[in-house]
Amino acid sequence: MRGLGHVENQNVAIEYRYAEGVTERLPNLATELVSLKVDVIVAIGTPAARAAKNATQTIPIVIKGVTDPVGTGLVASLAHPGGNVTGLSNLFEDLGEKQLELLKELSPRISRVAVLWDPANAAHVLWLRKLKMAAGPLGVTVQSLEVHSRDDLEPAFAATKREGSAFILLANALTATYKSRIIDFAVKSRLPGMYPFSSFTEAGGLISYGENRADSYRRIAFYVDRILKGIKPADLPVERPIKFELVINLKTAKQIGLTIPPNVLARADKVIR
Repeated sequence: MRGLGHVENQNVAIEYRYAEGVTERLPNLATELVSLKVDVIVAIGTPAARAAKNATQTIPIVIKGVTDPVGTGLVASLAHPGGNVTGLSNLFEDLGEKQLELLKELSPRISRVAVLWDPANAAHVLWLRKLKMAAGPLGVTVQSLEVHSRDDLEPAFAATKREGSAFILLANALTATYKSRIIDFAVKSRLPGMYPFSSFTEAGGLISYGENRADSYRRIAFYVDRILKGIKPADLPVERPIKFELVINLKTAKQIGLTIPPNVLARADKVIR
């Protein structure tokens, strides 16, 4: 935003609201922002985008991390959003197969992969469905572990350790909030874990494959800038991320006793040593 000429506390004011991983708080937070008569709302993730859309039909909303904005009724189409919502969709539902393939390459003996997900998140529902479709040809069984709140983390950890030989973590505010706790569990349990973003591998996770978040947030700033300059959301097509990155943490691999195959290492965009 600064690079586009918007400097906080000088020519723009930013109101921050954070649900701390509790999805149920989002409607009230969205209503608060609407009551403040903000010029634009940035909503990260499908639950936040839905909450914002339900709270206002007039204030422009810029979304990020929404898997299916058309299917969830947020926009009429990607090319012609048609309302007060635009921004970035994602391709996470298409990345499941790639993530499973990478886990199998890391450890060919993996046969059961636990997936930590939230059934209240429409993006997670679609992503899990895609993962299950990709699992069969790879000789992998997907173990569904529902995580609604922080109270579900410990039972999910226990089930992962008992029933899974690896796991995939789906992204949402809850998993971001308890990132360190999840990573500590994986290391102590010596379980290979696939994470959605590089911030997880940088914090000690084994491997991540997903969008380049820095690039995506720059695009979000672009949308906000255009809207503040008078362009309507309906006239800004919804984009999909174009940059993805594979990040591997060799320190963590050593901690859990896993040797990263050279062919996987060679494809990494970043290696943490």
